[in-house]
Amino acid sequence: MKGSYVIIAGMRKARVRVGRIGEIDFKEGYYAYVGSAMNSLEARIGRHLRKNKKLRWHIDYFLKHAKIEKIFYKESEKKEECDIAREFSSIFESIPKFGASDCKCKSHLFYSKEMGPLEELAKKLGMKEWHSKN
Repeated sequence: MKGSYVIIAGMRKARVRVGRIGEIDFKEGYYAYVGSAMNSLEARIGRHLRKNKKLRWHIDYFLKHAKIEKIFYKESEKKEECDIAREFSSIFESIPKFGASDCKCKSHLFYSKEMGPLEELAKKLGMKEWHSKN
């Protein structure tokens, strides 16, 4: 299955070194990360859910300090992560350059004090909630 996904994770206030971006101060609250998996959503999401992994992507550094609450996904043959990220950036505060080193987006990580609005937007965009045995 190919497509895009949104990871919603809770985070306590923290300063985290994120790869080449450097240190980022994260506020307490909830964050939505937008990504894509054009080979296998199952494998990519499974990797994000693993605790022990090599730190490769910006999200890997972030998830070491955060707790995944929910994951949403949308099957597609077309890469839609930048379209989804633009929708999130029109409503939520973005974390500059995060997860967007291979595109022209400002960010692929978005902040909200509450989790509900992040979930609502993912659902509004036609995404389904991920369950481990999808």
